[in-house]
Amino acid sequence: MQQLEINPNFDFHSETYKDAYSRINAIVIEGEQEAFENYHTLAELLPDTSEQLISLAKMESRHKKGFQACGRNLQVTPDMEFAREFFADLHRNFQEAAAEGRIVTCLLIQSLIIECFAISAYNIYIPVADDFARKITEGVIKDEYTHLNFGEEWLKANFEASKAELEEANRQNLPIVWRMLNEVADDARILGMEKEALVEDFMISYGEALSNIGFSTRDIMKMSAYGLVAA
Repeated sequence: MQQLEINPNFDFHSETYKDAYSRINAIVIEGEQEAFENYHTLAELLPDTSEQLISLAKMESRHKKGFQACGRNLQVTPDMEFAREFFADLHRNFQEAAAEGRIVTCLLIQSLIIECFAISAYNIYIPVADDFARKITEGVIKDEYTHLNFGEEWLKANFEASKAELEEANRQNLPIVWRMLNEVADDARILGMEKEALVEDFMISYGEALSNIGFSTRDIMKMSAYGLVAA
Protein backbone atom coordinates (compact mmCIF):
# COMPACT_ATOMS: atom_id res chain seq x y z
CA MET A 1 0.00 0.00 0.00
CA GLN A 2 1.40 3.37 -0.97
CA GLN A 3 2.21 5.76 1.86
CA LEU A 4 2.47 9.45 1.10
CA GLU A 5 4.18 11.86 3.45
CA ILE A 6 1.83 14.35 5.07
CA ASN A 7 2.11 17.62 3.14
CA PRO A 8 1.32 20.70 5.24
CA ASN A 9 1.69 23.07 2.30
CA PHE A 10 -1.81 22.86 0.81
CA ASP A 11 -3.94 25.99 0.76
CA PHE A 12 -7.19 24.27 1.69
CA HIS A 13 -9.11 27.51 1.19
CA SER A 14 -7.86 28.44 -2.28
CA GLU A 15 -10.50 28.58 -5.02
CA THR A 16 -8.63 25.94 -7.03
CA TYR A 17 -8.57 23.51 -4.11
CA LYS A 18 -12.18 24.15 -3.15
CA ASP A 19 -13.36 23.70 -6.75
CA ALA A 20 -11.68 20.28 -6.98
CA TYR A 21 -12.86 19.40 -3.49
CA SER A 22 -16.48 20.13 -4.44
CA ARG A 23 -16.37 17.12 -6.77
CA ILE A 24 -14.20 14.80 -4.69
CA ASN A 25 -16.27 15.48 -1.58
CA ALA A 26 -19.46 14.85 -3.55
CA ILE A 27 -18.07 11.53 -4.80
CA VAL A 28 -17.39 10.22 -1.30
CA ILE A 29 -20.79 11.43 -0.08
CA GLU A 30 -22.54 9.76 -3.02
CA GLY A 31 -20.43 6.63 -2.61
CA GLU A 32 -21.61 6.26 0.97
CA GLN A 33 -25.21 6.90 -0.10
CA GLU A 34 -24.92 4.26 -2.84
CA ALA A 35 -23.53 1.84 -0.27
CA PHE A 36 -26.37 2.62 2.16
CA GLU A 37 -28.96 1.84 -0.51
CA ASN A 38 -27.08 -1.21 -1.82
CA TYR A 39 -26.81 -2.83 1.62
CA HIS A 40 -30.55 -2.36 2.16
CA THR A 41 -31.15 -4.07 -1.19
CA LEU A 42 -28.78 -6.89 -0.24
CA ALA A 43 -30.64 -7.28 3.06
CA GLU A 44 -33.78 -8.07 1.03
CA LEU A 45 -31.88 -10.51 -1.19
CA LEU A 46 -30.13 -12.21 1.76
CA PRO A 47 -32.75 -12.31 4.53
CA ASP A 48 -30.65 -14.67 6.68
CA THR A 49 -28.05 -11.92 7.09
CA SER A 50 -30.40 -8.93 6.87
CA GLU A 51 -29.65 -7.73 10.41
CA GLN A 52 -25.92 -7.57 9.70
CA LEU A 53 -26.48 -5.86 6.35
CA ILE A 54 -28.81 -3.25 7.86
CA SER A 55 -26.09 -2.56 10.43
CA LEU A 56 -23.58 -2.01 7.63
CA ALA A 57 -26.03 0.34 5.91
CA LYS A 58 -26.35 2.41 9.08
CA MET A 59 -22.55 2.72 9.24
CA GLU A 60 -22.52 4.03 5.67
CA SER A 61 -25.13 6.63 6.59
CA ARG A 62 -22.90 7.84 9.44
CA HIS A 63 -19.95 8.04 7.02
CA LYS A 64 -22.02 10.17 4.66
CA LYS A 65 -22.78 12.63 7.46
CA GLY A 66 -19.09 12.75 8.37
CA PHE A 67 -18.06 13.62 4.82
CA GLN A 68 -20.82 16.22 4.57
CA ALA A 69 -19.28 17.82 7.65
CA CYS A 70 -15.87 17.80 5.92
CA GLY A 71 -17.32 19.88 3.08
CA ARG A 72 -18.97 22.31 5.48
CA ASN A 73 -15.69 22.66 7.37
CA LEU A 74 -14.02 23.99 4.19
CA GLN A 75 -17.16 25.95 3.21
CA VAL A 76 -17.53 23.85 0.05
CA THR A 77 -20.83 22.87 -1.55
CA PRO A 78 -20.49 19.34 -2.95
CA ASP A 79 -21.38 18.91 -6.64
CA MET A 80 -23.86 16.09 -6.14
CA GLU A 81 -25.09 16.11 -9.74
CA PHE A 82 -21.54 15.35 -10.87
CA ALA A 83 -21.23 12.59 -8.27
CA ARG A 84 -24.49 10.87 -9.24
CA GLU A 85 -23.35 10.83 -12.86
CA PHE A 86 -19.95 9.55 -11.72
CA PHE A 87 -21.56 6.47 -10.12
CA ALA A 88 -24.29 6.04 -12.74
CA ASP A 89 -22.85 2.98 -14.51
CA LEU A 90 -22.12 1.01 -11.33
CA HIS A 91 -25.50 2.09 -9.93
CA ARG A 92 -27.34 0.85 -13.00
CA ASN A 93 -25.44 -2.45 -13.09
CA PHE A 94 -26.16 -3.07 -9.40
CA GLN A 95 -29.86 -2.30 -9.81
CA GLU A 96 -30.18 -4.55 -12.84
CA ALA A 97 -28.40 -7.41 -11.07
CA ALA A 98 -30.58 -6.99 -7.97
CA ALA A 99 -33.76 -7.02 -10.05
CA GLU A 100 -32.62 -10.32 -11.58
CA GLY A 101 -31.58 -11.80 -8.23
CA ARG A 102 -27.90 -11.97 -9.17
CA ILE A 103 -26.59 -11.70 -5.61
CA VAL A 104 -23.01 -12.55 -6.59
CA THR A 105 -22.84 -9.63 -9.02
CA CYS A 106 -24.35 -7.29 -6.42
CA LEU A 107 -21.73 -8.36 -3.87
CA LEU A 108 -18.89 -7.92 -6.34
CA ILE A 109 -20.03 -4.38 -7.19
CA GLN A 110 -20.69 -3.22 -3.61
CA SER A 111 -18.60 -5.36 -1.29
CA LEU A 112 -15.53 -5.63 -3.51
CA ILE A 113 -15.36 -2.92 -6.18
CA ILE A 114 -16.97 0.01 -4.35
CA GLU A 115 -15.41 -0.84 -0.97
CA CYS A 116 -11.93 -1.35 -2.50
CA PHE A 117 -12.35 1.89 -4.46
CA ALA A 118 -13.24 3.70 -1.23
CA ILE A 119 -10.42 2.12 0.78
CA SER A 120 -7.81 3.02 -1.82
CA ALA A 121 -9.07 6.60 -2.12
CA TYR A 122 -9.16 7.06 1.66
CA ASN A 123 -5.68 5.54 2.09
CA ILE A 124 -4.22 8.00 -0.41
CA TYR A 125 -6.26 10.96 0.86
CA ILE A 126 -5.52 10.70 4.59
CA PRO A 127 -1.89 11.94 4.42
CA VAL A 128 -2.88 15.01 2.37
CA ALA A 129 -6.19 15.87 4.05
CA ASP A 130 -6.90 18.86 6.25
CA ASP A 131 -6.87 18.00 9.98
CA PHE A 132 -10.67 17.79 10.30
CA ALA A 133 -11.13 15.56 7.25
CA ARG A 134 -8.18 13.35 8.25
CA LYS A 135 -9.81 12.46 11.57
CA ILE A 136 -13.14 11.71 9.88
CA THR A 137 -11.54 9.61 7.15
CA GLU A 138 -9.38 7.60 9.53
CA GLY A 139 -12.52 6.58 11.40
CA VAL A 140 -14.38 5.71 8.22
CA ILE A 141 -11.67 3.50 6.74
CA LYS A 142 -11.71 1.17 9.75
CA ASP A 143 -15.38 0.48 9.05
CA GLU A 144 -14.83 -0.07 5.32
CA TYR A 145 -12.61 -3.08 6.00
CA THR A 146 -15.54 -4.59 7.92
CA HIS A 147 -17.78 -4.08 4.90
CA LEU A 148 -15.24 -5.57 2.55
CA ASN A 149 -14.96 -8.56 4.89
CA PHE A 150 -18.70 -9.32 4.69
CA GLY A 151 -18.59 -9.73 0.92
CA GLU A 152 -15.37 -11.72 1.07
CA GLU A 153 -16.74 -14.17 3.63
CA TRP A 154 -20.03 -14.76 1.79
CA LEU A 155 -18.34 -15.25 -1.56
CA LYS A 156 -15.66 -17.46 -0.05
CA ALA A 157 -18.33 -19.70 1.46
CA ASN A 158 -20.07 -19.90 -1.92
CA PHE A 159 -16.98 -19.73 -4.13
CA GLU A 160 -17.46 -22.66 -6.48
CA ALA A 161 -21.07 -21.74 -7.20
CA SER A 162 -20.16 -18.06 -7.58
CA LYS A 163 -16.91 -18.23 -9.57
CA ALA A 164 -18.30 -17.98 -13.10
CA GLU A 165 -20.65 -15.12 -12.22
CA LEU A 166 -17.84 -13.32 -10.37
CA GLU A 167 -15.62 -13.51 -13.46
CA GLU A 168 -18.41 -12.17 -15.68
CA ALA A 169 -19.30 -9.40 -13.22
CA ASN A 170 -15.64 -8.44 -13.01
CA ARG A 171 -15.43 -8.32 -16.82
CA GLN A 172 -18.45 -5.97 -16.95
CA ASN A 173 -17.66 -3.69 -14.02
CA LEU A 174 -13.90 -3.38 -13.51
CA PRO A 175 -13.40 -1.30 -16.70
CA ILE A 176 -15.88 1.19 -15.21
CA VAL A 177 -13.52 1.70 -12.25
CA TRP A 178 -10.65 2.64 -14.54
CA ARG A 179 -12.89 5.14 -16.35
CA MET A 180 -13.92 6.58 -12.99
CA LEU A 181 -10.29 6.96 -11.92
CA ASN A 182 -9.46 8.72 -15.17
CA GLU A 183 -12.44 11.03 -14.81
CA VAL A 184 -11.38 12.21 -11.37
CA ALA A 185 -7.59 12.18 -11.86
CA ASP A 186 -7.15 15.94 -12.33
CA ASP A 187 -9.24 16.89 -9.31
CA ALA A 188 -7.56 14.23 -7.18
CA ARG A 189 -4.11 15.55 -8.13
CA ILE A 190 -5.05 19.05 -6.94
CA LEU A 191 -5.85 17.47 -3.58
CA GLY A 192 -2.46 15.72 -3.56
CA MET A 193 -3.69 12.30 -4.68
CA GLU A 194 -1.79 10.91 -7.66
CA LYS A 195 -3.69 8.65 -10.05
CA GLU A 196 -0.85 6.10 -10.10
CA ALA A 197 -1.06 5.75 -6.31
CA LEU A 198 -4.85 5.34 -6.48
CA VAL A 199 -4.56 2.66 -9.17
CA GLU A 200 -1.85 0.80 -7.27
CA ASP A 201 -3.71 0.85 -3.97
CA PHE A 202 -6.97 -0.25 -5.59
CA MET A 203 -5.28 -3.15 -7.37
CA ILE A 204 -3.67 -4.29 -4.11
CA SER A 205 -6.95 -4.14 -2.16
CA TYR A 206 -8.97 -5.75 -4.96
CA GLY A 207 -6.37 -8.47 -5.57
CA GLU A 208 -6.24 -9.31 -1.86
CA ALA A 209 -10.04 -9.56 -1.76
CA LEU A 210 -10.13 -11.91 -4.76
CA SER A 211 -7.38 -14.01 -3.16
CA ASN A 212 -9.29 -14.24 0.12
CA ILE A 213 -12.37 -15.46 -1.75
CA GLY A 214 -10.43 -18.28 -3.41
CA PHE A 215 -9.07 -17.11 -6.76
CA SER A 216 -5.58 -18.20 -7.81
CA THR A 217 -2.79 -15.71 -8.47
CA ARG A 218 -3.14 -16.38 -12.18
CA ASP A 219 -6.90 -15.76 -12.06
CA ILE A 220 -6.35 -12.52 -10.14
CA MET A 221 -3.80 -11.21 -12.64
CA LYS A 222 -6.19 -11.94 -15.49
CA MET A 223 -9.21 -10.43 -13.72
CA SER A 224 -7.36 -7.32 -12.53
CA ALA A 225 -6.23 -6.51 -16.06
CA TYR A 226 -9.72 -5.91 -17.47
CA GLY A 227 -9.95 -2.38 -18.74
CA LEU A 228 -6.60 -1.39 -17.22
CA VAL A 229 -5.10 -0.55 -20.61
CA ALA A 230 -7.41 2.44 -20.72
CA ALA A 231 -6.40 3.63 -17.25
